[in-house]
Amino acid sequence: MIDGSERPTGRQYPIQAGRYAAVVTEVGAGLRSLRLKDRELVMEFPEHEVPPGASGQLLIPWPNRIRDGRYTFEGVERRLEITEPARDNAIHGLTRRLPWTVAAHTDSSVRLTLSLDPQPGYPFQLDLTAQYDLDENDGLTITVTARNAGESNAPYGIGSHAYLKVDGGLDGPQGLLRVPAGEWVTVDERLLPLCDVPVAGTPYDFRDVRSLRGVTLDIAFTEIWRDADGRARVTLGRGAEGATLWFGEGLEWVQLFSGDPLEPPYHRAALAVEPMSCPANAFVEGKGLIVLAPGETVAHTWGIVAGGA
Repeated sequence: MIDGSERPTGRQYPIQAGRYAAVVTEVGAGLRSLRLKDRELVMEFPEHEVPPGASGQLLIPWPNRIRDGRYTFEGVERRLEITEPARDNAIHGLTRRLPWTVAAHTDSSVRLTLSLDPQPGYPFQLDLTAQYDLDENDGLTITVTARNAGESNAPYGIGSHAYLKVDGGLDGPQGLLRVPAGEWVTVDERLLPLCDVPVAGTPYDFRDVRSLRGVTLDIAFTEIWRDADGRARVTLGRGAEGATLWFGEGLEWVQLFSGDPLEPPYHRAALAVEPMSCPANAFVEGKGLIVLAPGETVAHTWGIVAGGA
């Protein structure tokens, strides 16, 4: 552990296995760094900075956006704080700026916990656990578990905001993307979902490896195709110089963001690959929404490993 009382991400928890090394943060239980030897696999940022573009953060208890910050759950209307004023949305959940408690920290793993207390707009109690495990062959595995610790049903969703990075950025020779998805989600001017559209014949067909040079992305994909082990794999780059983010079942959408609005040095330096259990506005529309009964637990797992398509 590295003390972080003066850092916006709090204490820093380094872990290592073989040639892999990572740093997990106290605030938000986020991923600040993942390397294979000296090569960055995710977009890093200094300890004294707020995560640029929500880099490495966990998005709980909802990913993406909620229109007007308002939703109705079991007949009761709730109103959340507007955290994306430009589009009048509540965005990326409630836990990104909260300090988590370290429950265990070994050379190759760290487990953090958080009790998300009832609050305006989300009067539900969740006990959360984020487990980060490094393996010298399999890279990083992340498992987040949520338990409804309250006395009533609770709406729930999760996403992750890691940015895959390859040398030369998205417009370089390794800026090659593969996404195992058959549909993409069209959005309105507030980036809220309209309908799912087949990727075939559109600029968003990345079922085969394609260059990202000049391509701007801030959209979600669904109709996910999985490998025999039940994992879906989004790859950036080819061969040993690439990186892969995989995600398990229960994560049926993946948002991709090319970082075009970010300031240098983060502008188009990496690709946010965000596995999600539900799409944007799920609290309103119900699509993919998880309803946790009192005492019920749900877990989601994803990971990052060196090597591309």
